[in-house]
Amino acid sequence: MNCPSHCCQQRFPLISVLQRRPQAIADITGSPECPHITGTVRFYQMRSGVIVYAEIRELPKAEENCCDRIFGFHIHEGDSCTGNMNDPFSHAMSHYDPEGCTHPYHAGDLPPLFGNHGFALSLFLTDRFTVNEIIGKTILIHDAPDDFRTQPSGDSGKKIACGVIGRVKNNGTY
Repeated sequence: MNCPSHCCQQRFPLISVLQRRPQAIADITGSPECPHITGTVRFYQMRSGVIVYAEIRELPKAEENCCDRIFGFHIHEGDSCTGNMNDPFSHAMSHYDPEGCTHPYHAGDLPPLFGNHGFALSLFLTDRFTVNEIIGKTILIHDAPDDFRTQPSGDSGKKIACGVIGRVKNNGTY
């Protein structure tokens, strides 16, 4: 395999990272329309970026075969999972985008969540933000997959779950 020597020599200690305390965490709760959704998103700062580890339960399930649910997943710039009757998470505001990029290049544009009988697990590395930059921001799950084209937010549908990203303190609280 031809790759730069610094790339091939770097090892990624994933298991040991996930055994550590994350630097930030968001507890996910569902909207009034989807109150059973719960979960946790953990953020681990690394030299090469941030590991994002999401475990989400009680997502809406597909009603037919061959059409498992796929959900939009984004960090938003707001600091609250509150809103109004029409949009229970309107205070989460729009996608986190400190550089003024177009969608899907917002810092907060994340890979979609794939539903698995109401459960989703996602683990990925991103260098679009640092943990310090997203403290106090919100992370949202939408009821449709992001199409990665439509401006400004990927036509990913209603916001069905939200969590505020908080710093994990030395004693494990946030």
